[in-house]
Amino acid sequence: VQLQASGGGSVPAGGSLRLSCAASGGTFSRRAMGWFRQAPGKEREFVAAIWWSTGTPFYADSVQGRFTIHRDNAKNTVYLQMNSLKPEDTAVYYCAAGGSLILSSIRIPGAYGYWGQGTQVTVSS
Repeated sequence: VQLQASGGGSVPAGGSLRLSCAASGGTFSRRAMGWFRQAPGKEREFVAAIWWSTGTPFYADSVQGRFTIHRDNAKNTVYLQMNSLKPEDTAVYYCAAGGSLILSSIRIPGAYGYWGQGTQVTVSS
């Protein structure tokens, strides 16, 4: 299973970007897909995730109300719409998929077994 992330770029503060993450290479039972980010010198942190069977979204407090995660079952793709971007959103964004994680661990990077390559998001002030 491979995850291909795309859609990063550079925008001014207040701008928008949409990230995509497509799963390919085989079938797997995924319980959730999520987005994490890592800024230089910082640990990887949870951004958003979606419980695949129900489409229920989960967000970090720092992005609630600005970011929206949704999925397209037919395309095996998850999207992250990012609006009202701030300089502190600058990071490498990674998508992840988990086949055996439980709901209470949806915000934990170690709960995910598959990771994409990362895409850079830069927000200038």
